[in-house]
Amino acid sequence: MKTLASAVLLAATALTGLAGWGAPAAAADPLTLQLKWVTQAQFAGYYVAAAKGFYKDAGLDVTIKAGGPDINPTQIIAAGGADVIVDWMPSALASREKGVPLVNIAQMFQKSGMMLTCRKDANIKDPKDFKGNTLGVWFSGNEYPFLSWMSKLGYSTSGSNPDVKVLKQGFNVDPLLQKQAACISTMTYNEYWQLIEAGMKASELTVFKYQDQGVATLEDGLYATEKSLSDPKTVEKLAKFVKASAKGWEYAAKNQAEAVKIVLENDTTGAQTEEHQTTMMQEVAKLIEGGAKGTGYLDPADFDRTVGILMSGASAPVISKKPEGAYSHAVFDAAAKL
Repeated sequence: MKTLASAVLLAATALTGLAGWGAPAAAADPLTLQLKWVTQAQFAGYYVAAAKGFYKDAGLDVTIKAGGPDINPTQIIAAGGADVIVDWMPSALASREKGVPLVNIAQMFQKSGMMLTCRKDANIKDPKDFKGNTLGVWFSGNEYPFLSWMSKLGYSTSGSNPDVKVLKQGFNVDPLLQKQAACISTMTYNEYWQLIEAGMKASELTVFKYQDQGVATLEDGLYATEKSLSDPKTVEKLAKFVKASAKGWEYAAKNQAEAVKIVLENDTTGAQTEEHQTTMMQEVAKLIEGGAKGTGYLDPADFDRTVGILMSGASAPVISKKPEGAYSHAVFDAAAKL
């Protein structure tokens, strides 16, 4: 026989259940991130943040769009196809000067991974030896750091008789393997290792890191539009995204094997290999280190250095004047308070 107390308890339990059933959980805020390139460990932190539930825990429903050779992140965000993009600062600032109001809201890569990698048999021992040689260069916004470096060296890259001949390099290492160029553009975490995997030995290569040559500009940063930063609710959403992304990067750096597995699970093309992504993750982890106030902090001195390098070209500077409002700590500071 049911007692009055048990009946009351059952009724209360039923009402509680109905109350819970009738009050749906708050919907997650949608946010779209456009990557600069294809799915790989260069972007491990974002994929890890999604896979480990960091974005979900922050109340976000994040869509990560892979990039590629025919995808320009700046055009995507300008057309409303993304809320945040990953881009290199030279490209972002050049786009800003042309009218796309991009703002850096966080700087995940604190160091540059860009290099010129040369065949040792080309007899290039110093940057002054670039003169008279063919150098492979990526375009689509990636050429700006190279052009600034050549300008600093006083070398022309265009005209009928340039000091260095620029080969418009595809996103591969064939020009060096086939001896079409003395040097090619590589990243510490990607193309250099493609050369090694293709059979070349480190002893056959000479590497010039932009970071070591004093011409390094900031690479993978997170960019939003000025309009989005004018809305306090959007700033709050972006702050949640930055904090969860930083957590994803920190987790990836500490759990690299798991991060590689997550990246491979997100590679719908099947083009990536565990060996290459493992090496990439090791190298990328080095680039996120050093944020003075935490992962993703943009040091104003690094911004000023990048701007100075981009404006240093006497005849053809990447940007003509120091940009105002091109970065903001508002999102990073809001993330720190969450």
